[in-house]
Amino acid sequence: MGSCRIVSEGNDFQRIVILGAGSWGITLACHMHRCGYGVSLWEYREDVAEKLQQERRSLELLPEILLAESIEVSSQLEELLVDQSMMLVFVVPSHVLREVAQKVALLMTRELYVISAVKGIENGTFKRMSEILEEELPDGLQSRIAVLSGPSHAEEVSRQIPTSVVAASLRQDVAETVQKVFMSPHFRVYTNHDLIGVELGGALKNIIAIAAGISDGLGFGDNTKGALLTRGLAEITRLGVALGAEPSTFAGLSGTGDLITTCLSRYSRNRYVGEEIGKGKTLSQVLENMVMVAEGVLTTKAAYQLAQQYRVEMPITNEVHAVLFEDKEPARAVNDLMMRAAKAEMW
Repeated sequence: MGSCRIVSEGNDFQRIVILGAGSWGITLACHMHRCGYGVSLWEYREDVAEKLQQERRSLELLPEILLAESIEVSSQLEELLVDQSMMLVFVVPSHVLREVAQKVALLMTRELYVISAVKGIENGTFKRMSEILEEELPDGLQSRIAVLSGPSHAEEVSRQIPTSVVAASLRQDVAETVQKVFMSPHFRVYTNHDLIGVELGGALKNIIAIAAGISDGLGFGDNTKGALLTRGLAEITRLGVALGAEPSTFAGLSGTGDLITTCLSRYSRNRYVGEEIGKGKTLSQVLENMVMVAEGVLTTKAAYQLAQQYRVEMPITNEVHAVLFEDKEPARAVNDLMMRAAKAEMW
């Protein structure tokens, strides 16, 4: 059936429901199918769902990947949330997670394991994705929520290139359940109890990826990129600790690992946004030509406001915010970063 059939034998899961048919949702659907599970995939646009169901291929997102015939694709949530469904995996854009969770809550008839594979912070409320799910899903599910995060581009996972991620939950047994279900010879899963740190690492690194892209667009080199990653990690950690995360989490896969991958990869949507802006385009010009969502744009707004609220120094985030939303020239933003008051490296 699949390369991780041995991993899934003996557990209680029958069907995995993937909510969101973007590149990561399609990739996870294919991965879980290879692991021997029944898989249902929800796409909110009826015409796109029908096309996926018929052609079994998404030419815009992952043209090389073919969906197995047994993977059910639908735009009707009520068709997918059936009694044999044992695990829900949310893979929708962060700005629609609350709306989707509200719809799901009306249709749930049993307690399921709930996984967030969404990286972002909700604007206005500053809620993490697991917090949104806790608020919107029925009582009793709060202890069954977990997060899946780490350096994992869909373009590589879909081709079974070795990848390692983190399953985080407030309950160790829930994290271990997710680990067991998702793990395969090509997809290694570690556990972590620091839900706050894992989620913030996955969200905030996208801001630094935009900065890294701006650096690329301006024609800067490895020296600049190395400094951005290092100092970016410092400010991510500062904000994370202020919000209750453990500092050591940011040295792991969901912190440093995801940061390096997103800032360096040609697949990174956030790095791409920054690169195009560095070359002279406006944010609106870049976004109007993108098929997929760059989560770092909205996350920059949330992180900028959080930093002010908690009085956390985040100079790179501040400059990215100024470039994205205040029409600041990228070259001037770099100069202002370089000419900040001299200080010691460690804080």
